[in-house]
Amino acid sequence: MENEKKNVVLEKSFQLALKIIKLTTELSKVNRILADQILRSGTSVGANLNEAQAALTKKEFIAKVAIAAKEIRETKYWLMLLTESNLMKRDIELEILVDDIIKIVTKIIKTSQENNQA
Repeated sequence: MENEKKNVVLEKSFQLALKIIKLTTELSKVNRILADQILRSGTSVGANLNEAQAALTKKEFIAKVAIAAKEIRETKYWLMLLTESNLMKRDIELEILVDDIIKIVTKIIKTSQENNQA
């Protein structure tokens, strides 16, 4: 993996998954249902982005990245809900990471769709 070109969105989504796992370990003691929800959405972002890397067609690639885009937005929703309900303290670093991933996957989808038209 050392010789491979860095893929920023894969790295960020992996870091997100690690942070979500840590968060849900504590959160599950307070609210297991919400912990399970954010665990599923927060870890599936990277899983879908990694699946996209093995896509056989551009259409399949776009579809997988689009699923990741939906999952990261769902994760953002759960983070806002948890923060506003005082089940967790606001984590600015985590919010920035989520927003960064949203921006990147949105750009990937837009660029891929434009390139697919040509």
